[in-house]
Amino acid sequence: MSARNPAAGPAHRSGFACFVGRPNAGKSTLTNALVGQKVAITSNRPQTTRHTVRGIVHRPDAQLVLVDTPGLHKPRTLLGERLNDVVRTTWAEVDVIGFCLPADQKLGPGDTFIARELAGIRKTPKVAVVTKTDLVDPKALAAQLMAVDRLGRELGLEWAEIVPVSAVSGDQVGLLADLLIPLLPEGPALYPEGDLTDEPEQIMVAELIREAALEGVRDELPHSIAVVVEEMLPRADRPADKPLLDIHANLYIERPSQKGIVIGPKGARLRDVGTKSRQQIEALLGTPVFLDLHVKVAKDWQRDPKQLRKLGF
Repeated sequence: MSARNPAAGPAHRSGFACFVGRPNAGKSTLTNALVGQKVAITSNRPQTTRHTVRGIVHRPDAQLVLVDTPGLHKPRTLLGERLNDVVRTTWAEVDVIGFCLPADQKLGPGDTFIARELAGIRKTPKVAVVTKTDLVDPKALAAQLMAVDRLGRELGLEWAEIVPVSAVSGDQVGLLADLLIPLLPEGPALYPEGDLTDEPEQIMVAELIREAALEGVRDELPHSIAVVVEEMLPRADRPADKPLLDIHANLYIERPSQKGIVIGPKGARLRDVGTKSRQQIEALLGTPVFLDLHVKVAKDWQRDPKQLRKLGF
């Protein structure tokens, strides 16, 4: 077998990494920071990520494909159980796992629960990512790094690296990519240059609408909103230099009493959701958009297998 020519420079690496952690550990914000653009829905409420969003980091010598998973948690609904299954399936298929642990919260039973599951996955390298370092002082950060190291030792979990980062300030985000890439297998790029995600546009549009809809009602309806884009069509009678994309979407809630909360007094909140999400969608798709939103009731959809299928879960 001939050795590779060292003069040819380092081999190109490509592969999949996923971030895991309990809900609200900073996984989506970190994905967005690494890709350099918004591809994952972020919110300060736990449990907002429902779809596996892939962000793609392009480097001259590597391509890192980030798989964003829902937070692993003790499920209380059928939706919760399905989300946990998605997480476990994803772990089995990636090349490296990043375990996100916020710097500003003591390690708890939720972290131990995930770490114990990770310890059972022997082959895949695991990187402990201590997130949200901008929220703590150096002393608290040092204590957290030591606690993470100890957690690994107690459970027989070997960290390939322990890296503190702040996705918000950008601190050490580049370093994290530098440390993940050598853990990927050698191989050609998996996606074309310039692609940032492989999510279908309709799903990304639905996520942006859902993020805007959650903005003012997180406390009241954190998980009760689902969004389905019914159609996305270029308007027929427009000249080529002035295109307009018509998007018709439905926001589904679980009970009629929630309708007023989402629509707001005299429709003000729904109009606000339309304005905010339209701006984000136009930035994402690079074209003017006409957005038509309707609020509908899908009774107890999180617990009903038929409704879950209809809403894409």
